[in-house]
Amino acid sequence: MKKALVFVLVALMAITSVFAGGANESSGASGDVHRIGILAPAVTHGWSAGVAYYAEQRCQELADQGLIEYRAYTSNNADEMTTQLDDLMVWGADAIVAFPQWTGMEVPIQNAINSGIVVVNFDIEIAADGVYRVAGDNYNMGEEGARYIVDKIGTEGTVVILDVPSSGSVAELRKQGFLDVLGEIAPNMNILTYATQFTREAGLADMADILTANDHIDAVYSMDDETSIGAIQAITEAGRDDIKVITGGGGCQEYFNMMPEYENLWVESALYSPDMVMDAVDMAVAILNGEEVEQVKIIPTTIVDKTNYQDFLDPNSPY
Repeated sequence: MKKALVFVLVALMAITSVFAGGANESSGASGDVHRIGILAPAVTHGWSAGVAYYAEQRCQELADQGLIEYRAYTSNNADEMTTQLDDLMVWGADAIVAFPQWTGMEVPIQNAINSGIVVVNFDIEIAADGVYRVAGDNYNMGEEGARYIVDKIGTEGTVVILDVPSSGSVAELRKQGFLDVLGEIAPNMNILTYATQFTREAGLADMADILTANDHIDAVYSMDDETSIGAIQAITEAGRDDIKVITGGGGCQEYFNMMPEYENLWVESALYSPDMVMDAVDMAVAILNGEEVEQVKIIPTTIVDKTNYQDFLDPNSPY
């Protein structure tokens, strides 16, 4: 575990360095070489690190083929991201792939679109006319989580939802999909909802309190792999064997590798991989090449557990 954490920290440092204004510009640029800008939040979470890693990976592949030039930035708030967006406009970006996690990005992105720049948002939906978007299916993640839990424990039992109200529509959609399906296929399920965060530290602390307050739990609906890592630690340390299922969401390599370790606990993740950002880069290039694309591309949910986790391992991923 310590070796894995060291690897992740080293990878995060490398990606943060690259995305602090990294660029790849061909000396032999022609009119056919598109200029692509990447805007992402600073690396504060493993999933965000994965977004940076995969965006950089895809941009570098296209740059090596002589198809694009790119500049990439990370930001700590909306003001910083807005300044970086302005820098990309001055640079002459033809398209911008943005992960506008900060509130307040609607007007700057709309201004970029109005100036003729193609903007493809990754993951986040905002109110801007003409913006394209690539995202996973948050609602369907909840639906699939509910089906998975019912498949493992049946239609009756006690299920804890680890909600993350601070994440806005992400948790809202996942929770709604989960509750809608449970209402259809397991209406007698006892549901307990607790607030937490998308971090393993919060998962550990909050799950420890939940275990103290509840002497029997059949399953845990967690929406995030890192939250689940902390929750599993709490379950293990408490010596609890009543919990048969815990879900997750994302694409964390450490979490995938934990899946076969537990004989009596089904560890599941609804894949919401940060490598979807590569689809956003490809969409931007396709639009600039005059191809017709859908305004929104939603990538279906894939369930990962100990039966198939090896298919999703990527030793180079920092997440």
